[in-house]
Amino acid sequence: MIKQILLLCSLLSPIFIYADEDFISHYEYGEMLYQNPRGVSCLQCHGDSGEGTTIVEFRDIHGKQAIKGSDIRKESLQAMIHAVNSYHKIMPRYYLTEEEVKAIYDYLQEKNRVYLSQSKETNTTE
Repeated sequence: MIKQILLLCSLLSPIFIYADEDFISHYEYGEMLYQNPRGVSCLQCHGDSGEGTTIVEFRDIHGKQAIKGSDIRKESLQAMIHAVNSYHKIMPRYYLTEEEVKAIYDYLQEKNRVYLSQSKETNTTE
């Protein structure tokens, strides 16, 4: 029995030596935070890729109105850090660390890589 345990340990030890220290990737961490940072998902207002969505539509004395989440795909990292940790009329304050906001920012940048590169090309040709 001891020989079997030693053999198993010797076979598994290279796996543990070369295993990555992170449980999830930086991208997955950003995705997880974007989907549920502190109880209210960024996704609910800013959409699957940060494009912004309609939160609610209603009618008042001025007619049909809508409250919409903003498009955050082109926001800078510093603007996102400020927005997430500031008070707003609608968006809650999340109290995220800069590392957490950077993970969300990097996730959105990677997810929207094609959109952002096309957008930059359009801006340079105008």
